[in-house]
Amino acid sequence: MSHRLHIKNMVCPRCIVAVDAVFGELNIPVHEIRLGEAILENPLSEAQKISLAALLSEHGFELLEDHRSALISKIKSLIINQVHHSETDLHTNYSHYLAEKLHHDYTYLSKLFSAVEGITIERFILKQKIERAKELIFYKQLTFSEIAFKLHYSSAAHLSAHFKKETGMTPSEFKKLQGPQHRPLDSL
Repeated sequence: MSHRLHIKNMVCPRCIVAVDAVFGELNIPVHEIRLGEAILENPLSEAQKISLAALLSEHGFELLEDHRSALISKIKSLIINQVHHSETDLHTNYSHYLAEKLHHDYTYLSKLFSAVEGITIERFILKQKIERAKELIFYKQLTFSEIAFKLHYSSAAHLSAHFKKETGMTPSEFKKLQGPQHRPLDSL
C-alpha cells in the first residue's frame, strides 16, 4: 500500500529534483514524486516526519498534513503545471479538469480555495497566465497573437486587456522593460 505526502511550494520540475534529493539525503525510499506530492512505499515514523519537514523547510518546501492544505496545494500544482509546463491543451475547462483530477465537486474546491487563499481559483489561473505571458514576452520568441493563442485567449486584444488590468501596463509596454519582472510562481 502506498502512502502519499503532500508538499507545498512544489511548482516546477526542478522542485521535483530538489525534493527527491531531500528524500535521498534522509534515506527515505520513494516510489514516485510529482508536483505537490511524494508517494512512498511505507509510512514514515514520527521521527522521519520531523526530519523530513525540517529539511524540506530548509529548501523552501512545506510538508502538509492537513487534508485541506494538501488539496489546495494540489489545486495550485495542477494549475501551475498546466499553464507553465504543459504543451498539450486541456480540451475542457479548468473546473472540470480540477474536479476530475482531484475527485471532488468543483463547487467544494472553489469555496475551499477562496476561503483559505483569499482569491478565487479563476483569479489564481488568471495570475498564472499573466506570469506565463510575461515570461513568453520577455524571451521574444512569439508574437502577441501566438502568446494569446498559447494561453487560450480569444485574441491578442483579450490578452492585452487582462494583462493591463493585472500589471497596469500593456504587453507592448512590458516588452520594452529590461528585466523579466515576473514573480516566483509559488508567491502568487
